[in-house]
Amino acid sequence: MAPKVSDEYKTKKKIELLQAAKRVFITKGYTRATMQDVMDEAGVSRGALYAYFDNLEHLYLELLQFEDQQDAQFFTPIAGETSWQQITKWLYKQQSEIEKIEQTLSQANSEFFLSLKDQQKQQSYPYITTRYEKMVDVLTAFFAHGTTIGEFKPQLPPEAIARYFISVIDGLMLDTAHLGPEKTKVSEQMEALLFSLRAMLRPTQ
Repeated sequence: MAPKVSDEYKTKKKIELLQAAKRVFITKGYTRATMQDVMDEAGVSRGALYAYFDNLEHLYLELLQFEDQQDAQFFTPIAGETSWQQITKWLYKQQSEIEKIEQTLSQANSEFFLSLKDQQKQQSYPYITTRYEKMVDVLTAFFAHGTTIGEFKPQLPPEAIARYFISVIDGLMLDTAHLGPEKTKVSEQMEALLFSLRAMLRPTQ
């Protein structure tokens, strides 16, 4: 009888596989990557990888969810930091990543979403259709919490600010992936975003 594997081990192993997959997707994009590439990068057998992921689409979707969860954690209230400090820190993290766009999943993300244009595929992976709204909910709750504790005095509904926020970040990522950070002037765009967010949220600090 094979030894029982703990849930903790499974979670740790899955994260290790996702991290290996991320390195592959950053290097090769989505359309050129294969499950064999991930096996080679992670140093695991076919059975070990397929025990967690059915195919490349499933693997990428799990990676996408993992990355989204990491982003969402930035908007959990942190003791000793104001809401404005948190959002500023997150934006500068995004700036750093966008300025090194070739080291991110931006290109792979574009290829992955284009591959799911088929309606039947989208229905097979419901997270794709709810992903945007989930992030809107996270940001709306964050802005609403900041308002409740008196750190924001928003001039627009929190949900409208959340949608604007996502649109600017996503647009800047996409443009930079195609044109490069020199053309899109990432730092200037981030300063403009911070300026507009400050006007919309009116942080009290």
